[in-house]
Amino acid sequence: MIHKYIQNDKYIVLDVCSGGVHLVDKLTYELLDYAKPPFEKVCPDEILDKMSGYDKNEVAECYDELRELYEAKMLFTDDDYAKYAKMAMKAPIKAMCLHVSHDCNLRCKYCFAQTGDFGGCRMLMTPETGKKAMDFLIENSGDRVNLEVDFFGGEPLMAWDTVVETVKYARSIEKAHNKNFRFTITTNGILLDDEKIDYINKEMSNCVLSLDGRKEINDNIRPTPSGKGSYDIIVPKFQKLVAGRGDKDYYVRGTFTKYNLDFANDVLHINELGFEQLSVEPVVTDESLPYAITEADLPAIFNEYDRLYTIMEKQTVEKDRKFNFFHFMIDLNQGPCAVKRLRGCGCGNEYVAVTPDGDIYPCHQFVGIEEWKMGNIFEGTVNQEIKDYFAGMHIYSKEGCSECWARFYCSGGCNANSFIYEGDVKKPHKLSCETQKKRIECAIALAAVKQETGE
Repeated sequence: MIHKYIQNDKYIVLDVCSGGVHLVDKLTYELLDYAKPPFEKVCPDEILDKMSGYDKNEVAECYDELRELYEAKMLFTDDDYAKYAKMAMKAPIKAMCLHVSHDCNLRCKYCFAQTGDFGGCRMLMTPETGKKAMDFLIENSGDRVNLEVDFFGGEPLMAWDTVVETVKYARSIEKAHNKNFRFTITTNGILLDDEKIDYINKEMSNCVLSLDGRKEINDNIRPTPSGKGSYDIIVPKFQKLVAGRGDKDYYVRGTFTKYNLDFANDVLHINELGFEQLSVEPVVTDESLPYAITEADLPAIFNEYDRLYTIMEKQTVEKDRKFNFFHFMIDLNQGPCAVKRLRGCGCGNEYVAVTPDGDIYPCHQFVGIEEWKMGNIFEGTVNQEIKDYFAGMHIYSKEGCSECWARFYCSGGCNANSFIYEGDVKKPHKLSCETQKKRIECAIALAAVKQETGE
């Protein structure tokens, strides 16, 4: 299987199953409409006739080159992954989204967590629960050494004592259990101060900073409970945090909606504020809501991705990269391992979410949906049936994925979005699929440019 497309003036051919990317000329690109396995030793006359706009000798020579690529298993490669997908994929838990707060000091209009309480009571996690969650993760991590914990909410800074005590406890026991904790925190920034900034930059391997872009865009969709904007409060704090971050990871994460389909301007604005690692992602929500993205918005969204690509291509060629856009980052040489290509994030299997009262869910977006509750850390239980269900979730068990050219890059998409908006974990969310495929095309093209320029 191949996927071919044009990005700006580049003719790109992706060999889906090998991951090989070929930058070709127009002749080769058009010939691939007709030249397919099984290849003959000499280019058939019917193909020469269909390519009548080109010199026959050039077409024949190009056909021979395509046949050689096919024989070298660099084009139209067979799918060898399906047989591995059927093998058992059960794995220990290695990552946890720790909901230290089911409360928030913003009232973002698109919030999937119902303004922070996930449809339940507003509550904060106690330090004792945070510590118990670390015990649970260690006990269920098997021989995994590196463990990931993301402090999440709501707004996790509202439970700051729990964050600090949980990190302190984890550090005190990790060596005795041959573990290494890597902490991340996701914050809206309202409660950041110098003490918290210093602590985050010392203890958190990564931090995710929520900002939706231009002041008018951010303040419209991310107001405080009083209705005031948050932009002026958080931007200086984020700038100070990143200035002291050194070489540690961070990224500024925004969401775009129907209100800012010109979201490339928000990406550029965030960069102008001094942030180099960033992501602005499409809202996923009920399509009846006024800010929701619908199929009719896709052309405008694709145009913005093309605009971002053009800007980043120019910066790459000129060796003057100003920012990294999360969704345009693909390594053509050392991509994800086979397991990750097949099943993605590990939701419900290698990765779980824990609520302030200790309930376990497959991920943060399943929290509050009772049918997906997997157990409770204080009871020490994990619903093995649910865990096994997600262990068997992969691109060959999801509807339509096995025929999709992008399957090894998106890994079947978000399980929660599939369930919430399509009614079935095994039915990928169609709108997300379309935006994802466009981003992947841009990312592959940009990676190819990087290789050409030696970046």
